[in-house]
Amino acid sequence: MNKTPLIAAHLDHRRSFSNFDYVYPVISRRAQGLSIGVNLNPDKVCNFDCVYCEVDRKTCPRRLDVDVLVVAQELRDMIRIYREGILFEQEPFFSVPAPLRLLKGIAFSGDGEPTACPVFEQAVEAAWYVRDSLGLDSIKLILITNASCLDRPGVRRGIRRMQDGEHEVWAKLDAGTSAYFQFINRSSVPYTQVLTNIIETAQWCPLIIQSLFVRLTGQPLPEGEVLAYADRLNEIRALGGNILGLQLYTLARPAATPGVEPYSYEEMNHIAALVQEKTGLPHLVFYGDGPS
Repeated sequence: MNKTPLIAAHLDHRRSFSNFDYVYPVISRRAQGLSIGVNLNPDKVCNFDCVYCEVDRKTCPRRLDVDVLVVAQELRDMIRIYREGILFEQEPFFSVPAPLRLLKGIAFSGDGEPTACPVFEQAVEAAWYVRDSLGLDSIKLILITNASCLDRPGVRRGIRRMQDGEHEVWAKLDAGTSAYFQFINRSSVPYTQVLTNIIETAQWCPLIIQSLFVRLTGQPLPEGEVLAYADRLNEIRALGGNILGLQLYTLARPAATPGVEPYSYEEMNHIAALVQEKTGLPHLVFYGDGPS
């Protein structure tokens, strides 16, 4: 369980910083420290339309393309700003306690699905080179993905490159059934494709499964759906997939869709207990904070 109190920086995950186009800093609950994000979807296009998504898609994006050379330079600049302590001279980072000021990873995330980016593989290579050239080879490269494009050859090559060093792949699985998947993730990508991609990837690259649970229009997730979700986890492992652990979490910031609310501490514990009983998998639970 993770009952670390939320701080201002936990509640502010804007994918923007200064005049940067792609790279941004966040204090991540799941990474347990500073994460340098790489937004590979500045156009805000995503093949999921999750009800809990926090991305503001109504305002125009600053740019539509991904320039890998600019990504690399911004990574260098952000690491310098971190190392020189400049980052923590301004809010919301000024009030971050010392243990959370440590750089934990460089994460491919963003305003859409990062693996849908046509230059994902090249972006991985750029981040790899910057990390190692600056003596940060112990810092993880992290992919945060909805698993919809894990079957693409370029994505597989990018992940295999990540596997040459410290890395983690966090694959989203929010549902145990196709019906609930369409309800919560609202995607044209079939649930069976997402599940197959997770299974086939986990057979050669151990995954961390990240799952978000929310209350919709006042209604909790049916217990049967939680049990079906646990069944899918067991299915992945029965087919040779390696799951390193689970990240079970709820909202910490307002969703763009009305009527989406976080679960309470007690409700998240109940879900975690059900999943633990069915799967025995190690897990961390991250909680919301009040109405956000």
